[in-house]
Amino acid sequence: MGKPIRSQRRGKGGHVYRSPSHRHRGGVRNPRAPQGLGVVVKLDDDPGRTAPLAVIRLENGERYNIPAAEGMYEGQKVEIGPAAPISVGNVLPVGMIPEGTAIYNIELLPGDGGKIARAAGTYGVVVSHGEKTVVQLPSERYLHLHNDCRAVVGVIAGSGRKERPFGKAGKVYHALRSRAKEHVKVRGIAMNPVNHPHGGGGHQHVGTPSTVSRHAPPGRKVGRLSPKKKRRK
Repeated sequence: MGKPIRSQRRGKGGHVYRSPSHRHRGGVRNPRAPQGLGVVVKLDDDPGRTAPLAVIRLENGERYNIPAAEGMYEGQKVEIGPAAPISVGNVLPVGMIPEGTAIYNIELLPGDGGKIARAAGTYGVVVSHGEKTVVQLPSERYLHLHNDCRAVVGVIAGSGRKERPFGKAGKVYHALRSRAKEHVKVRGIAMNPVNHPHGGGGHQHVGTPSTVSRHAPPGRKVGRLSPKKKRRK
């Protein structure tokens, strides 16, 4: 009888594959307050994220975390609300942000805290306004958002993180371990037949059709999914 493949073991959970949440900072989202003034009290590092965090304290004492923008510094004052100026770190509705402005931590629905453009070096661009605001995402796809969805002005810091070499394999392991990702990926055809459906054989080859049914059980669903049937409209 074969063994569970790596993806099954990761999905089941356990201390080996679980993300060390005790090392992560609190939630990262836009402030709940619709408007106000704040100050950047600290620029912090989060092992579970690619970008540094900015800890901002509002006038009412509330604190919130957002990914730090390029050029942000401790002691910087930020503003929240539709009337806030267009400067780095300020939070505004996308309907009030001029076209061509770089934004990040963009909300998909008003008040959800931000879902898009949260990784280091990423940003979206406001394209046009109307009944809805059109935003170009980092993937170059266009998205039509409600005008009340909020975003932070600027570009997330840490864009050059990929240019710095790790130096040794141990640093790669610890960096990806904090995000519960694999630092070494073994091909299925290089495994034994008890470890993977593509394993075994006299030489490294799949041995069966690489496409699998969408209704295949989890242990068999490896390789490429079979394409959907084309339907005439």
